[in-house]
Amino acid sequence: MTIAPLPQVAVTPVAHFPEKYFLENLTVRADGSVLITAVLQKELWYVPGPARTLADPVLVHTFDHPVTGIVEIEPDVFVLSLTEAYTTHESHLVRLDLNGWSPGSPVDPAVILTFDERARGLNGSCRLGPGVMAVADCFAGLIWRVDLTPGAHSATARVWAEHDTMADDPDSEIPWPPQPGINGVRYGAETGYLYYTSTAQKVFMRVPVDPVTLDAAGIPEFVAAITDGDDFAIDEAAGFAYVARHRANTLDRVPLTPRHGSEVRHLAGEPFDPVLVGPSSAYWGCEPGDKGRVLYVTTDGGTTAPPAGVVRNAALLRVELDPGAPTGT
Repeated sequence: MTIAPLPQVAVTPVAHFPEKYFLENLTVRADGSVLITAVLQKELWYVPGPARTLADPVLVHTFDHPVTGIVEIEPDVFVLSLTEAYTTHESHLVRLDLNGWSPGSPVDPAVILTFDERARGLNGSCRLGPGVMAVADCFAGLIWRVDLTPGAHSATARVWAEHDTMADDPDSEIPWPPQPGINGVRYGAETGYLYYTSTAQKVFMRVPVDPVTLDAAGIPEFVAAITDGDDFAIDEAAGFAYVARHRANTLDRVPLTPRHGSEVRHLAGEPFDPVLVGPSSAYWGCEPGDKGRVLYVTTDGGTTAPPAGVVRNAALLRVELDPGAPTGT
């Protein structure tokens, strides 16, 4: 069996946030700027781009509830998940239109969906297709399908998939906050699967997707065991996911296909790297040649699980695979 060689990796901070900031998720806009959700602070932040050197983040908006997932559903139209996962479980989706927006200007987010009492804690989310997204519910142990009207001015939700591997673990010995079940979700249209991590169940999974209806076309399938898995990015051409292992302080490469679980490898953070503490999510850059080469990774600086009791600044990191190699177009 031939295992793909590990790339050289360069990790560079491109924005710093205060200590005890919990950067949760991110997306990269067409101009290379980055939007980042800070879950505990209930904030959305902007980092100018393309992010290559250290820049000052700009606060976009403060919400009334903790904010987790963010999806660009149409050009510069974003849908964000608001959720009281640890208290009342109140959960909403909010539409934010940044067309024509300039950093520092006020924004006008609007609630487009309020979930019913089945929702327990919205987490990662992704686009499935035009006007359709998937939202992980980490304490209900399921994935919601959300159908949006044109322009994302309103939405409806129904359960897309539910499985034991999506469940949380209320009896976990890990201290607060409680460990979520299903956490990150990404859809690969080329491979035809939605992939997900389950932190509490310590697995990386995939679900077949009907390319026409975008509904689940089968039961979830085990891909690999992985502890502390959070959000991630996928490279279908290379056949790997790049998973942020939040409490483990590493970025791992995970095969996308079953029966290759022994090929999971640390890419960064082993040995311990104080720059990569509390990685929470990963997203590909948008410049030519970035896909498969340049990732942006959020961290919480150890807010959740400080190594040796030390909390560092949260950060946005630029992670280059095989830095110095020629880029494509």
